[in-house]
Amino acid sequence: MPGFRVHITGSSIVGAGYGAAAWFVGDMHPTTCGLAAGLCAVAGMLPDLDSGPGIPLRESVAFAAAVVPMMMIHRFHQMGLPLEAMILVGALIYLAIRFGLSWLLKSYSHHRGMFHSLPAAAIAGQTTFLAFGAEDPLRRYFVSSAVVLGFLTHLVLDEIWSVKMGWFGPKVKKSFGTALKFHGPVMWPNLVTYVLALILGALAAGDAAWTERMSVVRQQMEQAARHYQQMPHQNWQYRR
Repeated sequence: MPGFRVHITGSSIVGAGYGAAAWFVGDMHPTTCGLAAGLCAVAGMLPDLDSGPGIPLRESVAFAAAVVPMMMIHRFHQMGLPLEAMILVGALIYLAIRFGLSWLLKSYSHHRGMFHSLPAAAIAGQTTFLAFGAEDPLRRYFVSSAVVLGFLTHLVLDEIWSVKMGWFGPKVKKSFGTALKFHGPVMWPNLVTYVLALILGALAAGDAAWTERMSVVRQQMEQAARHYQQMPHQNWQYRR
């Protein structure tokens, strides 16, 4: 199977191309493109969170613990939290991911389980969509899709490395089909994965509808403000 360097190199190349294409073709803001490219590169390590103690688990969890609280700053503003509460909540999220999530992954995950699956890629994108609370819906879709793209890059590389060229043509290894899959051999991981995907999908759909509605309201208010500024102002005449 491909190693850590192959995965991070592949997802970095894909992320750079994705961000550059969105910048030059899609007219996306360069900072948003840079964020998407970086998240795509890091997402290339996410499926190997089930590989036990090692570089992918350590680096991915450390990166997520540091970045997720920063991505949720706009969410904290929407909730009306004061600065002190933002710092405390951010610290709690960091500790929960850095130590709690790391312990769960080391204790209950096994390699090439449901982390290497298409529903897991959807969960990664949905989680990013909910954490990145930008006011522009297009930016949220763009950033979350970058995470899905990096995740899928890892799975595709695993499937490519499971085919080996021999003297009489390609030879398929036993690991073929264990990355790009919809379900695994064990029922409970499949059930938990799909329930989590459905819950996060419902939350993301509701949040997307609310964000788009607020975006329309904000545009209408801006248009009304510009229209009011263009109208000739009349002095008020008070009558007794």
